[in-house]
Amino acid sequence: MGVDFYNVLRVNRNATQEDLKKAYKRLAMRWHPDKNLVDNEEAEAKFKQVCQAYDVLSDPQRRQIYDIYGEEGLNCGDPDDIFAEFFGGSGGVGDKVFKKSSVNGEGRNGNLKSKKAAAIESKLVCSLEDLYRGARRKMRISRTVPDGFGRELCELAGTMRSSLLKRIFYSGRFLPPVVALFCLITLKQQLCCSKPKTIEEILKIDIKPGWKKGTKITFPEKGNQEPGFSPADLIFVIDEKPHPHFKRDGNDLVVTQKLSLLEALTGAVVNLTTLDGRVLKIPVRDIIKPGHEEVVANEGMPISKDPTKKGNLRVKFDVVFPAKLSAEQKDGLRRVLGGGDT
Repeated sequence: MGVDFYNVLRVNRNATQEDLKKAYKRLAMRWHPDKNLVDNEEAEAKFKQVCQAYDVLSDPQRRQIYDIYGEEGLNCGDPDDIFAEFFGGSGGVGDKVFKKSSVNGEGRNGNLKSKKAAAIESKLVCSLEDLYRGARRKMRISRTVPDGFGRELCELAGTMRSSLLKRIFYSGRFLPPVVALFCLITLKQQLCCSKPKTIEEILKIDIKPGWKKGTKITFPEKGNQEPGFSPADLIFVIDEKPHPHFKRDGNDLVVTQKLSLLEALTGAVVNLTTLDGRVLKIPVRDIIKPGHEEVVANEGMPISKDPTKKGNLRVKFDVVFPAKLSAEQKDGLRRVLGGGDT
């Protein structure tokens, strides 16, 4: 059980506060180091022990813990210190809880940290046009949270449990059950009076030009909240909707353009409508072989970190051959292309 504080003060276990005061004054005067210059070290040790014994037994709460668990039970810390760690200051427990849990949610203590629920991810499907030009989306969300006062107590409960467990495991000792039960039961009584409620709200998302698939937009604490946890973060993850004509390759745009064999051989001007509605005129002057790629600089996707810059537009040509040729057409091609007679 460690040191017997009652024996140190030479009082019985039923001693009153007055008995403790008298015993302390008598023994403190006897063992004060200034009055024991010959054997100063022994006197100093005795004096400290007397002060420690009186400090514990004169405090009704600490005395109760000592009576049940002995000196070891006090090594985990005083209950007031535990609550001060959670709430700050030195006022009463009730004051701290109710001051923190005001109706409008103000007065949150910066030292309070509860466990955070896992983030909730949701896909946000965007067209390639939106990712090219930028857009604004309004997302209606619905989430559940504890009602009113209970929301704050959920955070307190999580903080309490986390801190109590850390004290148990890190110290290697069991936290006095009297203190642990007091914390948990007090919070449980309040939590039982709280029912979850559903909150609906609209979140605005500004999609920036050049964003890519996988880009994440985080709304802190806009997810569901469970008892003992602070609200989860809500994360929207950009997903790109397939486009019927364009494909994205990094910051480049790739499009396939069909050309007739005649155009591939003689040249043409290709009209191409961009994602923002402009019409590009791309001249084709050289002979185009199947699979040839023409690069138009600065007509690709905007670069999100610097929207004034863009990638390239890569036009891949698909040469369409005629299904069949007449004998006359074949002869004409031989003459033009320099082929021999049949």
